[in-house]
Amino acid sequence: MTNPSPRLGASTPLPDGVGAPPVVPTGVGIVHLGWGAFHRAHQALYTQDAMAASGDLTWGILGDVERTPALVPALREQDGRYTVLTVGQDDDGAAVEHAQVVASVLDVAYPGDETPRLLAAMAAPSTHLITLTVTEKGYCRDADGSLDLTQVAPDTAALAAELCGGTATRPAATAIGLLVRGLAARYQANGSPVTVLSCDNMAHNGTVLKAMVDQFVAATGAACAGTTPDAECAQVAAFRTWIAAATTWPSSMVDRITPAVTPRTLDRIEAVLGARDEAAISAEPFRQWVIEDNFAAPRPAWELAGAQIVAADVVNSWEEAKLRMLNGTHSLIAYAGRLFGYATMAEAVVAPEIAEHARAYMFGDALPSVTPPTGADLPAYGEGLLARFANPATGHSTRQVSTDGSQKIPFRWGGAATSALAEGRVPAGIAFGLAAWSEFVRRAVTGGVDLGDPAGAAALTAVVTEQGDDVEGVARALIALPGILPGQAGTDPALVAAVVGHAKALAAASTGLL
Repeated sequence: MTNPSPRLGASTPLPDGVGAPPVVPTGVGIVHLGWGAFHRAHQALYTQDAMAASGDLTWGILGDVERTPALVPALREQDGRYTVLTVGQDDDGAAVEHAQVVASVLDVAYPGDETPRLLAAMAAPSTHLITLTVTEKGYCRDADGSLDLTQVAPDTAALAAELCGGTATRPAATAIGLLVRGLAARYQANGSPVTVLSCDNMAHNGTVLKAMVDQFVAATGAACAGTTPDAECAQVAAFRTWIAAATTWPSSMVDRITPAVTPRTLDRIEAVLGARDEAAISAEPFRQWVIEDNFAAPRPAWELAGAQIVAADVVNSWEEAKLRMLNGTHSLIAYAGRLFGYATMAEAVVAPEIAEHARAYMFGDALPSVTPPTGADLPAYGEGLLARFANPATGHSTRQVSTDGSQKIPFRWGGAATSALAEGRVPAGIAFGLAAWSEFVRRAVTGGVDLGDPAGAAALTAVVTEQGDDVEGVARALIALPGILPGQAGTDPALVAAVVGHAKALAAASTGLL
């Protein structure tokens, strides 16, 4: 039996070729909600590089771990260190990798155990930024885009008590609730300005986040008005006024393919380090971050690490391009890939039965619907995306990308679909993608396979239960569900006919479900 490797830590000697942390922050300047693989490969690395370039070491990160509390003791045992293994290919197709140890994350906390600590950190005057990667479903939106008040009810009740003199002890039930309660703690403690920066894959993500927060506060005020004295309602109103005056909500576009961590990932990084790292991740070489220049307080010098700090319209153009071209194509490939039995995105994107539809979507549907960012070559961007998808070194799985379809499809395919229909043409790639999603949902429900879509599972399952094995009936009903496509797109006769045709062809051509 071989001896186990020691755990990575601050004193671990690193092999030649492994990048050591260039700096160690002196304190927490950022609280990040949704501390997962993407943040570890993206914002945390940008922040470390910015501190190294600027010499300002005050931008350490405290991460809120929403879904994987086991990461809390893992990171603490490693003195806050973890590894990003960048995996790519050289010009001859040979695998190339580089390991970098990151130290910008000073600690993490699970809200189920440490909500008061996270609230106090968001209230601290040394914290100038609250950032988020909580995914589309973390915004707790209904099908019409409004805040799901039932989902956030435990947190609105907690906020009402905290604004009116109660103790902040109830664990946060949602990321939105944790955020607003943290802002309330800041308002009550010192009231210093703070920037709230969304880094999720949604168009106008900063604007969307602010709207959810406003609705959350309004719901809290309504609850107070019905059950508490007027003086307590005044506290909610004063908090709302402070949010308007002391916070900003810039939008941003983020991009780096970061596969889900597997035991194989951890084993490979252990072989490179000679130490075990339970918080390690892998990622592709490419990374991009475009941020709206709208800050209420100091920020790291992210531009020194390669980020673009730009006007709002530039961010919006890049976010639109990324959502529709990258994420939209990703979803199409993932659903079709699972139907045809391809485990990885790299396998699926080059499969002939999928590749032609991916290109039809990328260049026929998505690209024409996008306003090009200043100076961007979108056809070249699209070709670059397809090349990135085909990188086998990432091991990016179709199962990972095919999650949360009911939450992602509206953002990824909705705008391009309505744009094409308004021009009098059927979006051929989207029709295939919707058919692949429909057939995936039908087979998953009838076969007892996890949909990977907790927010939409009940509605999707109900459709399949009602329609049974009727491929056409399932397709028609699914794309007409409220919130899947904008306006009347889900019942447009030409689009519906195209989706049904593809669904029937997929049902006949592919019989499995990975």
